[in-house]
Amino acid sequence: MAVIHHTVLEPSKLELLEAWLPTRSWYRGGERPQLAKAGGFRLDDPEGEVGIEFMVVTDASGPEPAALLVPLTYRGAPLEGAEQALVGTMEHGVLGRRWAYDACQDPVAVAQLTALIEGRAQAQDQNVTDAPDGEVTGSCTGKGHLPTDFTAVDDEEGTRLAAPDGTSLRLHRVLRPVGDGPDLAPPGAIGHIAGPWQTPDGTRVRGLFAVLRSA
Repeated sequence: MAVIHHTVLEPSKLELLEAWLPTRSWYRGGERPQLAKAGGFRLDDPEGEVGIEFMVVTDASGPEPAALLVPLTYRGAPLEGAEQALVGTMEHGVLGRRWAYDACQDPVAVAQLTALIEGRAQAQDQNVTDAPDGEVTGSCTGKGHLPTDFTAVDDEEGTRLAAPDGTSLRLHRVLRPVGDGPDLAPPGAIGHIAGPWQTPDGTRVRGLFAVLRSA
């Protein structure tokens, strides 16, 4: 169970993202992002070592406001071999120095994301300790455990996690409201994750965070 500490971060998460987002191929905002927190959820690391957060932020720097999905992991030491995935470091008021990584390239986060799709893990509230978030849902129509040895590749559409057996998990970095219901996932998908966020005008909307497809 992840413990949420309400303390000071230097720099803040949004400040880290302001520098990191313009380096991403899927980012369509301005040179200086104008970010606000808009939603998200957490996943628990079974070992209790890695913080896992799927953050939604809105960016007002482009022609139109955009909602972005930014999964992050927080570690107490550098993740070996993951230098290219480092978003930045922060000083945490309780835990000390924390290394923030793009969670799509962190094996702990990917394993828990597949567990959420399969129903073996439950999304947790972003801001409250030990509080499940029932608004974030996952589904999977396949049988057996999904692979966890995914390789992440960014493109102009978002991030694609590809497994050797041909299974792919597409993370929607730029979010779009699509409503809810049985037709939420696109044709051909074998699983998905969906959840809500808040638009700049205060409207609460819902859409796809990730879509799973087989070979």
